Amino acid sequence: MTTVPNGSPASRVAIVTGGSRGIGQAAVRRLAACGYAVVANYLHDQTAAETAVEAILACNGNALTIRADVADDLDVTRLFTETTAAFGGVDVVIHAAGGHLTATPLTEAGLDEFDALVRINTRAAFVVNREAARHVRNGGAIINLSSSAVGSSLRTYGLCAATKAATDVLTRALALELCERGITVNAVSLEVGGPCAPDRVADVIAYLLSDHGHRLTGQVLRVGDPRLQ
Repeated sequence: MTTVPNGSPASRVAIVTGGSRGIGQAAVRRLAACGYAVVANYLHDQTAAETAVEAILACNGNALTIRADVADDLDVTRLFTETTAAFGGVDVVIHAAGGHLTATPLTEAGLDEFDALVRINTRAAFVVNREAARHVRNGGAIINLSSSAVGSSLRTYGLCAATKAATDVLTRALALELCERGITVNAVSLEVGGPCAPDRVADVIAYLLSDHGHRLTGQVLRVGDPRLQ
């Protein structure tokens, strides 16, 4: 765990799962630039996570890395406990962790492959969102990274899309549960297997955390959605 420059409570604190690469790392950088104290969660790539955090610290920001398996409930509990101990609380959770894509046709997929996708795409979303609901301070936000498969994408990525679909349902259900606490819950969806522009997705995340974007809850916003123009 990378040491933070000071031990005083931060005014705004964000946890980003999968913060060592891709969209997660872009979100870490963007939130730090917006003044958040950021926890970059990772599982395998410690070097990449620490490099991102060191860049934030070099610019006088607050950040640290915490290793945790987001599909393991005890690990996720520890992630939130360590974040609270370091920064005094949690205001935002960005769930960007995900596994590698698989293009195995449904008719050829084995149960082991299916179970692995359910673990990282479905179970992890449930575990992280449940813990976020218990810890995020009133007025905060939860943002999930989701995937959709349209047209021909279903031919090769149907299994991934099926296990990711639960994220959208969890997002809408949790938004209803947390609305009285002023906590917004939204998802940002990309086409599974399609091109990904991490900085563009980080822009959408920042929009949802802005004063204007915070009016939305229970929404699944696809990159390029007219509401984001």
